Amino acid sequence: MLNEFSSVAKAFWMARDWCSQNAPANFELRLLNTRTSSRQYNTPSVSEVAVLVTSDFGQNTTSRDIIVNKKNSASKRISELHQLYMSLQYPLLFPYGETSYHERIPYHNNNRRRKTNRSFLTMREYCCYRIQQRDNEGTTLLRGGRLFQQYLVDAYTAIEEQRLRWLRNHQNDLWTNKYHNVCDAVTRGDTKVESIGKRIVLPSTYIGSPRYMMQNYQDAMALCREFDNPDLFITFTANPNWPEIDAMISFIVGQKPHDRVDIEARVFKLKLNGLIDEIMKDHIFGACQVGIYVIEFQKRGLPHAHILIWLKNQYKCHIPSDIDDLIPAEILSQTQDPEGYKVVTEYMLHGPCGGKHMDAPCINDGKCSKHFPKPYYAETTIDEEGYPNYWQRNNGVKVVKGKATFDNSQVVPYNRYLLLKYNAHINVEWCNRSRAIKYLFKYLNKGLDRATIVIQENLTTNSHIQSENIVEVDEIKSYLDC
Repeated sequence: MLNEFSSVAKAFWMARDWCSQNAPANFELRLLNTRTSSRQYNTPSVSEVAVLVTSDFGQNTTSRDIIVNKKNSASKRISELHQLYMSLQYPLLFPYGETSYHERIPYHNNNRRRKTNRSFLTMREYCCYRIQQRDNEGTTLLRGGRLFQQYLVDAYTAIEEQRLRWLRNHQNDLWTNKYHNVCDAVTRGDTKVESIGKRIVLPSTYIGSPRYMMQNYQDAMALCREFDNPDLFITFTANPNWPEIDAMISFIVGQKPHDRVDIEARVFKLKLNGLIDEIMKDHIFGACQVGIYVIEFQKRGLPHAHILIWLKNQYKCHIPSDIDDLIPAEILSQTQDPEGYKVVTEYMLHGPCGGKHMDAPCINDGKCSKHFPKPYYAETTIDEEGYPNYWQRNNGVKVVKGKATFDNSQVVPYNRYLLLKYNAHINVEWCNRSRAIKYLFKYLNKGLDRATIVIQENLTTNSHIQSENIVEVDEIKSYLDC
């Protein structure tokens, strides 16, 4: 079928001949499992599609290693901006050899009062348009499963590369000379004299960069100085079984939620917007002074948001008993509150971990890193460090899920209204007196998740991997950090 209909299929015939004539090298890729001081480098706990970003990514002179060998000429390196790049990279997703993005795709003529500033589409706008599902278009790309996810990751890195290349080539436009002074060098830890004055700057306007995260951290600490400690720390995790996701994937028979991570992310953002509006505008916890949130796509498969809320003084929890009305941490009665019992037992039970489940993701050095099971408390108290010990009674209530049995000591603190409204894991914590508030903000702004990976040839014996601490003067390379 590809030979008959694809305009680029013949380009692979030569690649097939080359592979048959050259013996392939035996390479193995491993994720290093050693824990480091930073949680950013923890190994993934689920199987996901990822891309390795090499150290020369974003250079102004080089592009990706996409090489076309022609029989009558030398090898040619093509850009990710080439119209046939995606068709050559994913011939099964584009079986007719369809052209993809290029830099001269014009906007629709806009003769209205508010005209479009740019004349041509950006790569991000094109990719956003391409992955939408429409009744009058084929769904070959969206049916790709893991290959579709690889396409999304590839498109994302192409967009990032284009942006980083612009930043590298326009350092003078960024007023980078203001960073080139002795104080800034000492702050960032440069100890080599030759490195001062030769820095490639990644500005704080680039989302996800170290300067961006540090700026947000400093803004959050300024809020803390102005409004005192935040009152509530909320973690909102996406639920792949939301009915909105099921309704969308039902248009393509046989699809599962994990096949359409784009839909999961979109629905999660809509739900998060609704949650923020309820907290900040509808005042479900009382009138709010200010709030911040961070969305993370960690290596556990689902997006989640960390939210910090500052309440006005009259709505704060001034005594421990005030916390009980806002944040319960017990299994609700199955007879008196069947709806609450269902959502708590479905979303807010931690584990199982420990004992026969030492392979649980939360186990670290033989103990649960989240400190479950919790001790029983007849009433809510606040310890010396400012952490609350929630009201969790040993009342004999137990829940059996699979082969594991749970009781109140394994319940994650929650808010009943939010659980019933959003039908997902929503952990609500009181944090007004915590002495570790600085580290709470640092956790929110720690930056993107990373992994330590090694590629070795003919890996037959155990080898010792050593790493060296190298002072980088190129902030773009440091940000990429393959």
